[in-house]
Amino acid sequence: MALLMGARFDRGRFLPLVMIHEFEAMLFSDCGAFGTAIGRPDLIPDFQAIRDGFENPEDIDDSPETAPSKRIEALFPAYQKVLMGSLAALEIGLERLEARAGAAP
Repeated sequence: MALLMGARFDRGRFLPLVMIHEFEAMLFSDCGAFGTAIGRPDLIPDFQAIRDGFENPEDIDDSPETAPSKRIEALFPAYQKVLMGSLAALEIGLERLEARAGAAP
């Protein structure tokens, strides 16, 4: 793998994260931070209600019509996936995102 990744590849620093579904599912790892980061703290209870309906965040992606991004856009049509998703991920933090991947609430 080192040849494919380049001469400076350090296997000890490589931590793969495989996600089953779309990125937005992981934003439901911390609904408070998510709502705050996108400037919509009023949506925190709605995000939490969605999250509470599933064992873990990745389970939220149960069909193309109800994918996490579709659920977010239904509540907040002005949601900008790249910008706001990035802001939310920064607010939530990598440790919390990783900890919630596949974890029970």
